[in-house]
Amino acid sequence: LGDSTQEQPIYSTRAHAFQIDPNTKKNWVPTSKHAVTVSYFYDSTRNVYRIISLDGTKAIINSTISPNMTFTKTSQKFGQWADSRANTVYGLGFSTEHHLTKFAEKFSEYKEAARQAKGKSQDGKMELATSPSQESPAGELSSPLTPVTPPAMDNINGTDDPCDITPDPRPEPSQNALAFTHSPSINKHWEAELSALKGNNAKLTATLLESTANVKQWKQQLAAYQEEAERLHKRVTELECQNSQTPVIKSQKTELNQTIEELESTLKDKEEEMERLKEEVENANELLEQRHSLTQKLQETELHGRVLEEQLLGAEQRLEESQEEQENFRKSLRTLLEMLDGKIFELTELRDSLAKLIEGS
Repeated sequence: LGDSTQEQPIYSTRAHAFQIDPNTKKNWVPTSKHAVTVSYFYDSTRNVYRIISLDGTKAIINSTISPNMTFTKTSQKFGQWADSRANTVYGLGFSTEHHLTKFAEKFSEYKEAARQAKGKSQDGKMELATSPSQESPAGELSSPLTPVTPPAMDNINGTDDPCDITPDPRPEPSQNALAFTHSPSINKHWEAELSALKGNNAKLTATLLESTANVKQWKQQLAAYQEEAERLHKRVTELECQNSQTPVIKSQKTELNQTIEELESTLKDKEEEMERLKEEVENANELLEQRHSLTQKLQETELHGRVLEEQLLGAEQRLEESQEEQENFRKSLRTLLEMLDGKIFELTELRDSLAKLIEGS
């Protein structure tokens, strides 16, 4: 802004700042998220008037007033002017029509002062020598548009894919063990459910921790906003109690009231966000209870599966012993049949011998 001894603010107000879109030349582009201070400055050294607005440390408006400029009211609370040097159109949105009218009056006043200063400067130069004017004619740019509010972003929630578990087939050892072949399938099914449940539990735990941290941070912010609001209310009360109501105090009061309204709006948004987070925490607690119940059922199923496996092993052992006894019995029968075959063969030979003896006698 230059040296403070040369350039001083002579009028200030608050408004939302906009610039025309350089590509389309039709739409307004907001240059500040909130209302900012817009001031008229007078440079006594160069004898010029400027409109300046800062958003933090960034200059969002830096326009030198020339006699060719025109401030146009496009609505009850919105006005604009074209700056040929900056090759853009500036727009200001005010909170009330009174603020817009006051700003427009100051614009006309300082534009006339700039015209008179320019006339004196040109008269002085004509006495010395003829030189081209440094002031270029400002083109009239008109765009009676209104600011466009950007759309809000939606949250995107992820989804979990379902799991399809198919048990591996196992050979049946015998008909007696047929009732126990479903135990591995049930066990694998519950293991798959436990794995999916553990994954969901990890996601839920991370979300719960993040929500808890956000709630703590927002509580601190809410406390700070409440303290700031109380301090501003006290400041407004002190200003109202003062006997001398100067324009500077009125301007400060207006700025403080606007700041209080913004803080109250932010506080309301944070309270709604806290209510939403409380509901998410309650849903998380219900999911944790369901997880505990399913884990207990899984443990019971695993215990029952182990009992069934022990019974199956006992049945298989008894079946092997029975098969071994049957094999021994078969061997004994084969031995007995071989002995019977030998005896029958001997009896046959004896019969043949006796028949020969009978026929010979």
